[in-house]
Amino acid sequence: MAKMIHSMIRVLDEDRSVAFYNKAFGLEIADRLDFPEFTLLYLSNSETGFELELTVNKGRTEPYALGDGYGHLAVSVPDAAAEHARFEAEGLAPRKLVDFAPAGEVIARFFFVADPDGYQIEVLERGGRYL
Repeated sequence: MAKMIHSMIRVLDEDRSVAFYNKAFGLEIADRLDFPEFTLLYLSNSETGFELELTVNKGRTEPYALGDGYGHLAVSVPDAAAEHARFEAEGLAPRKLVDFAPAGEVIARFFFVADPDGYQIEVLERGGRYL
């Protein structure tokens, strides 16, 4: 059976992106592979074995077009309201905290935040299928 191990996104500024993912989600550089044309950074933390791979193409100055096919990354946290307040205090500009209750019962509590390159990240409170 296959095991998901990472997802990759392309970023313009290594330091800015690493700082954001560390401040927002406690991700640290687990590995760094430096090549003449690009650098691969693998970010993770002790909560998960899944990694976020950041690809930094050297010499790139134009922002990446995210297109209309990109959805979002998602992380789970113990308390979405507390994380939302922390994100606001850190100046990370989270969007509105939402209680998703399509049939009257809350099935998810979440908010979105954008990283420095515009990638959307959903922050979900742990519970139900979102552990």
